[in-house]
Amino acid sequence: MAVKCLFKRLLPGILLGWSLWSSQVVQSQPAFPLPLALPEAVSYDSAIPKPEEVIGHVVGTRHTAPHQIVAYFQAVAAASDRVLVEEHGRTYEGRPLIHAIVSAPENLMRLEDIRRANLRLSDDPASVSDAELARMPAVAYLGYSIHGNEASGSEASLLTLYYLAAARGPEIDSLLAQAVLIIDPMFNPDGRDRFVDWANRNRGRVPVADPQDREHLEPWPGGRTNHYWFDLNRDWLTGQHPESQGRLRLFHHWRPQLLTDHHEMGSESTFFFMPGVPSRTHPLTPARNQELTAAIARYHAEALNQIGSLYYSEEGYDDFYYGKGSTYPDANGAIGILFEQASSRALLRETRDGVLSYAFTIRNQFATSLSTLRALRALRLELLRYQRDFYREAEEIARRLPVKAYLIALEPGRTRAQMLAEVLRRHRIRVYTLARDVTVDGRTFQAGQAYVVPTQQPQVRMLQALMERRTTFEDSLFYDVSAWTLPLAYDVVWAEWRRDPSELLGTPVDSVRLDGGELVGGHSDYAYLMTWDRFYAPAALYRLQQAGVRARVLTEAVTLPVAGSRRTFPPGTVLIPVVQRDGKGPASDSLQALLRALADTYHVRFFAVQTGLTEQGPDLGTRDYGQVLEQPRVALLTGEGTRAYNAGEVWHLLSERMQMPVSLLDVDNVAWADLSRYNRLVLAGGSYSALPAEKIKNWVRQGGVLIALTDAVDWVVAQGMVSLKEKPFDLDSLLRPYPYGQLERARGAQVIGGAILEARLDTTHPLAFGLGATLPVFRTEETFYEPSDTPGANVATYTEQPLLSGYLSAARQKQAPGAAAVVAQRYGRGRIILIMDNPNFRAFWVGSSRLFLNAICFGDAF
Repeated sequence: MAVKCLFKRLLPGILLGWSLWSSQVVQSQPAFPLPLALPEAVSYDSAIPKPEEVIGHVVGTRHTAPHQIVAYFQAVAAASDRVLVEEHGRTYEGRPLIHAIVSAPENLMRLEDIRRANLRLSDDPASVSDAELARMPAVAYLGYSIHGNEASGSEASLLTLYYLAAARGPEIDSLLAQAVLIIDPMFNPDGRDRFVDWANRNRGRVPVADPQDREHLEPWPGGRTNHYWFDLNRDWLTGQHPESQGRLRLFHHWRPQLLTDHHEMGSESTFFFMPGVPSRTHPLTPARNQELTAAIARYHAEALNQIGSLYYSEEGYDDFYYGKGSTYPDANGAIGILFEQASSRALLRETRDGVLSYAFTIRNQFATSLSTLRALRALRLELLRYQRDFYREAEEIARRLPVKAYLIALEPGRTRAQMLAEVLRRHRIRVYTLARDVTVDGRTFQAGQAYVVPTQQPQVRMLQALMERRTTFEDSLFYDVSAWTLPLAYDVVWAEWRRDPSELLGTPVDSVRLDGGELVGGHSDYAYLMTWDRFYAPAALYRLQQAGVRARVLTEAVTLPVAGSRRTFPPGTVLIPVVQRDGKGPASDSLQALLRALADTYHVRFFAVQTGLTEQGPDLGTRDYGQVLEQPRVALLTGEGTRAYNAGEVWHLLSERMQMPVSLLDVDNVAWADLSRYNRLVLAGGSYSALPAEKIKNWVRQGGVLIALTDAVDWVVAQGMVSLKEKPFDLDSLLRPYPYGQLERARGAQVIGGAILEARLDTTHPLAFGLGATLPVFRTEETFYEPSDTPGANVATYTEQPLLSGYLSAARQKQAPGAAAVVAQRYGRGRIILIMDNPNFRAFWVGSSRLFLNAICFGDAF
């Protein structure tokens, strides 16, 4: 369809004032609602289908659904000898995660040879000469729309693929001969599907630019996130989700020199491209990285100049947190480029600068996709040399480090340590078993029961980034979190080894398999005990309760014989009687078989005991353990006002990991809902002004357990359900000395954007069962509360010097010590549990998530 014909279908005047890229438009290029010249092309191959011929609409006139994008990529691959399409994973909802590999046909014929040669840049950089670099193709990873409702990027991927497959001419031939391009059209198909379905279903024949129109107001939780409402652009570092794990496998399979990450931002903005704020670049990122980023930026500026689009760089966004798509490459010898396009969301949107069209946003994304390719071709040798030298320097960097290896104990916390090792291996970090016993700072690490992670390895920068504790920073503002120290997040026993670790290195750990489950002592006709020291113990307990077992929890340590030897079981151990009082539940042999299966599945430990008479501590039948643990019936409050990220973290933890059913109950529906169906009610964070307070109070008084996290605590306190006082903090006094032009930065310096603090626990309290005396917690909120005056209510308070890692202003560091971190108390016949931090942050804070799981499992046990 010709461009001039499309003008008749759009509102008059929409395109006025937009500049042409070129005075000449190739007649056979794909249809598009705006002038779209492709100067590198001489002609187009008619055998390559245009997007509109497969997806059924012209790009930019409708939002393209994920299945249509997949269909187009497959159609182009079937028609082109330049394109291969592969699948690198599946989403939670079963959608394929695909990518296209695009290069010259002769390159595709020897693709594996090219890939292996490319890997030598990081695996054996000293062996790659400059002469070899001159002959090597560069590898680029073009990634689009990791936030599902930032949809213009994926549309641009369709145009980019068509252009690369169909264009014919010396410029495109030269590019494809010198490059292998990986095009990932949609990082987040589930989120995109949610958004596109809303946008297309709420649009009439005539597009509406009114920002109050229904099409512009997608409902909670929106399409930004994946199925469990996680921001996948914060998951590159820990890879907790299938989308991220597939993407990381693809990234490390190829190890590109350049990665682009196409996003959208507020509608009143223009267009951003890297570099970001110079003072907020991570200190481990080489200066040469930013020099190359700036060199690439000139190509983006030129492309946007030609079409008259406004843009900016070096402000607003930064390169600090390595968990973002545009920054993750910086720790892997590559250049990451963030693009942020002002979003129309709908086909048209009113702005202060006129009507913004979806087609306009797509054109900018497409223009910078092509400018990326021009930069890649022009800077190919410099990018290849940079990656080689990045890894060449690794040996010297490691040599200068005082830390020569990290030791990670498998006990206690075997599963958590193995989960941490899984994350390290996702980033090609070399991990070994410990070959001999060693003692560091009074802690003994046993041979075969610990990992050794040497710093002398190619991924030394990434290893540093994951393991270091950093508390000093050049800048006090952060686009994302300031700390993510993984051993603290997983709450493992670890130590720094400062000598040559060669003699410590045992067997290389190529893959990690969770293990350690066992049934000790064989059969029992009396009872079994399950220790509460494994991460998935709550899942095992829930399965037992489903089977009709009425379990209890030991609140004191006991010692009794097991398999011929004396063994002491700590508080938090779960008592599993074989004979149920009402005669229900599994028979003795069936119970034993169930326990063996649970040990294998959840890696927990059961111990067969033949008597309830203990050698030390209360007997197993003591009245102190008389209360049977309730099987959790959980309702998670969701919907408008609540924070989808926080709610998704709870949903994912309980449903995906612990395999517990969770009822998602919208706040607006609580007034008429039957709350008696639930015994646990979770407020994960956000605003709860629409929540009927008296109904919630009555539910708790009648025996319910209310669990509030992060700023949801404020709602509970405001309702008078718990009496807590805020610790004073006079922000105005801190800001008063600053002139107007510095106020924003001074105010931002007092924000807690994500820091790791240390909390001291009352280990006699059921909410602290299975935990140590102290616990790293992730702090995102500015409000600190004084400890409760209620005896026994302070489960956790911050230590005297709580900052473990990350940024916390001097004023906040004075405010935090001694403040309440976890408060739990009775309210009528029910309980209220307040956790001031985010224990489940981004699914990788598995250490502190045990606090939350204890609230779910033992919430009625105090």
